[in-house]
Amino acid sequence: MSAGKSGSRAAVSVKRAGRARVLRIIGGTWRGRKLRFAASAAIRPTPDRVRETLFNWLGARTPGARALDLFAGSGALGLEALSRGAAHVTFVEHDEAAVRELRARLAAWQAGDARVVRADALRYLAGEARPFDLVFLDPPFASELLGEAARLLEERHWLEPGALIYLECAARAGLPPLPAPWGALKAKQAGEVGYHLFARTAPLAADTA
Repeated sequence: MSAGKSGSRAAVSVKRAGRARVLRIIGGTWRGRKLRFAASAAIRPTPDRVRETLFNWLGARTPGARALDLFAGSGALGLEALSRGAAHVTFVEHDEAAVRELRARLAAWQAGDARVVRADALRYLAGEARPFDLVFLDPPFASELLGEAARLLEERHWLEPGALIYLECAARAGLPPLPAPWGALKAKQAGEVGYHLFARTAPLAADTA
């Protein structure tokens, strides 16, 4: 997450190394690889236990998925998906330095089918849609971006039938109104962070297991 434009978020297993932060890929082909990025007050790391839980939820839905990492930040969620066999990931991030670092990392790691787009997230969603079956949606908490991004994902046809959508928000604020076809699958809280998994057109009731 970044505190500025509607474009970034970072995640997990974070250690400080001087002025830098270090994240780690949790599972898959790149398990244990480090993601170093400049320390910044604009970055809100997602706890590693949250990301581990998320990918346990996703299970067999990650391999072969076409994923969108919106508000990508360091790109940790999209990179984790690639590590675990996603067929394609598009990263959308507004910050120029973050985009440069992410492109360099994908090249160094010889990532397969991945695309990095430097853009404001909402403007990107207002453009021509390329449907995805897995979306990571974790905008800055102190904003109205989550609800607006969710609306655009649905109205602009960015989601395949049955697509899975991961949402992260401030636990005390809760989720904004979401599109009617989105059904809650999973929900948990870790400290001040609430995190949720939805499926488009899913008829299932919320599950907090």
